Amino acid sequence: MSTHCGVRRGLSWQDLFTALALVLVIEGLMPFANPSTWRRTLRTVSELDDRMLRGIGAASMAGGLLLLYIVR
Repeated sequence: MSTHCGVRRGLSWQDLFTALALVLVIEGLMPFANPSTWRRTLRTVSELDDRMLRGIGAASMAGGLLLLYIVR
């Protein structure tokens, strides 16, 4: 990985595992803080139709990509 003026280029395995660790921490916040609400939310989401879930997934990915573009 080359650096130029303190700016890193490319993605390392450490970056990938750091991102994965942060996802796990964030995903664990809700069931840890409020398990009953988390359970009700999962029940509600499981009742959504496939089209709605795909739309939510697409919006989530687009938002993540946009945030990644802004941050990186």
